[in-house]
Amino acid sequence: MPSKYTGQCACGSVRFAFDTDPTFVADCYCLDCQKSSGGVMATYFSVPEADFTLLSGNPNGFGYVADTGNKLRRRFCPECGARVYTDQLEGFPGTIFVMLGALDHPERITPPLMEIFTKRRLVWTKALDVPQHRARPDAD
Repeated sequence: MPSKYTGQCACGSVRFAFDTDPTFVADCYCLDCQKSSGGVMATYFSVPEADFTLLSGNPNGFGYVADTGNKLRRRFCPECGARVYTDQLEGFPGTIFVMLGALDHPERITPPLMEIFTKRRLVWTKALDVPQHRARPDAD
């Protein structure tokens, strides 16, 4: 039976699948998301690591310390460089954070439920009509 959700990097070398409907979807304005996405923010969601299956490819990992002080590993395609997901985030064991843009059908995911690290938001961006958090929701 095919997975409910599938995704891939820009070139298709790294492919993944999962079945869990995400319950945490966020726009993040932290410096890590800005630098690693090349944009003013990044949209990602969480899925249980046990449900996340790497179908092809061998994504590279880059260890990083986030604004919170937690360590994490960003995973990206070694061929095209596209950021695909984040794993090993301290404080969130057993959780994968998938980049929304890596999905084959991102419209199937609920819109962001919150915006986080808004203290880093550029002044010309507009807030969504969702809860706003200057830092991580549990650290406001």
